[in-house]
Amino acid sequence: MSWLDLLNDLESGHVRAATQDEHGQWHANVDVKKGILESFKNGNNTEFAGGFVDKHNLAPRGFSAQDNIRMVPGGSAVRRGAYVAPGTIIMPPAYVNIGAFIDSGTMVDSHALVGSCAQVGKNVHLSAAVQLGGVLEPIGANPVVIEDDAFIGAGCVIVEGVVVRQGAVLAPGVRLSATIPVYDCVNERQLDKGEAIPANAIVIPGSRPSSSTWGREQGLSMSCALIVKYRDQHSDASLELEEVLR
Repeated sequence: MSWLDLLNDLESGHVRAATQDEHGQWHANVDVKKGILESFKNGNNTEFAGGFVDKHNLAPRGFSAQDNIRMVPGGSAVRRGAYVAPGTIIMPPAYVNIGAFIDSGTMVDSHALVGSCAQVGKNVHLSAAVQLGGVLEPIGANPVVIEDDAFIGAGCVIVEGVVVRQGAVLAPGVRLSATIPVYDCVNERQLDKGEAIPANAIVIPGSRPSSSTWGREQGLSMSCALIVKYRDQHSDASLELEEVLR
């Protein structure tokens, strides 16, 4: 498949930068990422309206009313090779990078970033200033994945291939990466390195004592994340998405 065909297939949703196996595990599609890198190699810098310069073959996408995608005016862009499903709302300014996948009914709020190859499920809410890290290299690295019905609070940063399972809720300001520990206070365990945020978990920012003796003597602490409960009827009601907005 040529890089041009790949970009078209990414935009139509026929191929994705990551796929889920029968056990629910996500894996990077290496051939897709190779094709994206090939498109960069074959692009030439060119000027676009408004004084912007980018690869000539990776211009921002345009939408029509027939696409049933609401991209509110004010500085947002969806780059070539990204999929945005009908029923999605993008509030300004927001950016969706190449290889990203956003499924139906999702809200991408102001100042949010959906990084290259990030995968976002159905009916997800990405609140203001959420940052989903992108990854093209190393070629086999998994992207960030946000599964269906998750709610990501304002200012959350999720990077380094972290997976947030279906229905999970991240409170404002949560930071998740491969090296930030996550403690499940309900089941009294620390999640294994690389383990996904469990389905329906409610996660808040936390801190833990420094791992060094000197750091503890200075009263220093380090960032972590805490699962404080799992969703119930009360929390579901407070997070219900308003269909009228869509």
